[in-house]
Amino acid sequence: MNSFCIILVRPRDPNNIGACARAMGNFGLSDLRVVDPYPPIWREAVSAVGVSDILQEAKKCDTLSEALADTHFSLAATALKNRDIKQEIISLPHLNERLMQQPVEGRAALVFGNEKSGLANEDIERCSAVLHIPTVAKQPSINLAQAVILTCYELSRRPDFKSLRRGGTETKFPTDAQKEIFIAAADILFEKSGFKTDFSSAQRKNILRLMLARQELSCEQLFFLKKWAEKLAEKLP
Repeated sequence: MNSFCIILVRPRDPNNIGACARAMGNFGLSDLRVVDPYPPIWREAVSAVGVSDILQEAKKCDTLSEALADTHFSLAATALKNRDIKQEIISLPHLNERLMQQPVEGRAALVFGNEKSGLANEDIERCSAVLHIPTVAKQPSINLAQAVILTCYELSRRPDFKSLRRGGTETKFPTDAQKEIFIAAADILFEKSGFKTDFSSAQRKNILRLMLARQELSCEQLFFLKKWAEKLAEKLP
């Protein structure tokens, strides 16, 4: 089981939908499906910080059956209190373990009900199994967005889970050619300032090469040093 979708059934508050989308984005999920969303316009939730694309690309469905059409395994997230559950009950801490037991590689659906009443009995029965988030008996239910973020976090802990969204950028390290550009700029500064002029240009450059070889400077850091050397050299006669 290697792909997931989040299905929200008849959600009432657009900001809760946005918060769910943000939770998905936090942990690399992007397939959101919304069944019969409560008006007004739900794709413009201000709570969807940084994930407006998930809301804009979310699939609007008239029924839960439509939302589940291309999935292979579905879990209805619900509190167990006052529920007559007939399907398999999977506790959230064991979710990944259970998903790995699925014989078919395909899409798994995590289904959540609305904020007021949760999933209807017929919605629960429509799913393959029930997902239970353990809580203390005094407070058995969980806020919709909180339930989604807990579930998304648990999914992200799977060793084979690959995030679809990546934050930030990877550090880029300079090439030999980029290092030589800095070394040339630094050597000009040495010459103009009279620093280490008892050394030849080749000797000074070799010293810089050895220094750079011992440091893991990023491209950004090396560019900063290059600009610093050039600015100083400009101020010297």
